[in-house]
Amino acid sequence: MELINEILQAIWQMFLEMSPFLLLGFFIAGILHVLMPKSMIAKQIGEKSVWSTIKATLLGVPIPLCSCGVIPTGVSFYKNGASKGATNGFLISTPQTGVDSVLITSSLMNWPWAIARPIIALITGIFGGILTDKMASDSDEMPVIEAYPSTEIGKKEYWFLAIIKYAFFEFLPDISRQLVVGIVIAVAISVFVPPTVFSDHLTNPFLNMLVVLIASIPLYVCATGSVPIATSLIVLGVSPGAVLVFLMAGPATNAATISVLWKSIGQRATFAYLISIVGGALFFGLIMDYALPSEWFTMGSSSLAHVHDAHTSWLAIVSAVVLIALIIIVEIKKIIPKKTIIMEKSTTYQIEGMTCSHCKKSVETNLSKLESVDKLHVDLGQQTVNVLGGVAENEVQDIINGLGFRFVRKL
Repeated sequence: MELINEILQAIWQMFLEMSPFLLLGFFIAGILHVLMPKSMIAKQIGEKSVWSTIKATLLGVPIPLCSCGVIPTGVSFYKNGASKGATNGFLISTPQTGVDSVLITSSLMNWPWAIARPIIALITGIFGGILTDKMASDSDEMPVIEAYPSTEIGKKEYWFLAIIKYAFFEFLPDISRQLVVGIVIAVAISVFVPPTVFSDHLTNPFLNMLVVLIASIPLYVCATGSVPIATSLIVLGVSPGAVLVFLMAGPATNAATISVLWKSIGQRATFAYLISIVGGALFFGLIMDYALPSEWFTMGSSSLAHVHDAHTSWLAIVSAVVLIALIIIVEIKKIIPKKTIIMEKSTTYQIEGMTCSHCKKSVETNLSKLESVDKLHVDLGQQTVNVLGGVAENEVQDIINGLGFRFVRKL
């Protein structure tokens, strides 16, 4: 009972510490999503040049897309005419950071970490984009289709309501489970892993980096969900450089991401992506361990994740309760089976790989552009798309596969 109480108390303390910042981050994410003109973004990064890569990377740093959501968005940019370099710059910088993860980093860790993450994401994104333009061939360029999922605001819908809707009922569901899993893992590390395990057995910072890198590459974790785990690693004595490797490689590399990139933008561009992430993580990790003051990136607290007395103000308590309630609501909505919409004389197709609202919107936006499609419905839970109209199966298959998902079969 004492152990359970300790775990629950640690989870509650972490929610108290991060909830005000995380709710603010979600709200800013909603503002960026609703008010940022998507068509203009696609046009701005179409030219194969260093400047296009810089602009794409700058756009990616603040945008709070989850690890899975960034892939269809990046592929959509590419299909809108963005160069491979600009596409890779966006794909490299976006999953590493975002307004929500920067705010939660400042809360659970400290401001040097919060400042370092977007700067490093920007530099690695620009480097990766330039490297991609040098390495990748243009012989396999894909046809241009308008694919970026945009937000349509109806005449009767207020901007504020659209922001709230996206922030807490579209974006939050995409990362809610990863966030909770990240918190649980962080608490488990602090409770069950001896605090001297790294200082006793892995004293070499570079070895720490390699161990963390190997563990991070197949791991599926979002930028926000990685922060609680990272802070627990710091408390255990993992070197700041190794923690940085986790914060970069965890969100940006996983088997699904690599597979989709390989198929969508080509082998050479995928190699450039991996070289930039892995090389950048190790390079900046070494700088952090050997060139910068260690006190910037370490925490003296022996408690979990820099939760220093957990500000028990009314704002922290209310924010924690609201965030927990929102997570429960969105998770219940995921569990409750939705009524499948089957239109008369329509065709249903099975798809694999849709994991978030951005995936769903990418499929909807692409298929709706086909003149032969009269109406369609995408069911994220059932992984199906129901299409009404005279569209050919091969057209649906080409678009689905081109977005990085997998067309399975006609049902």
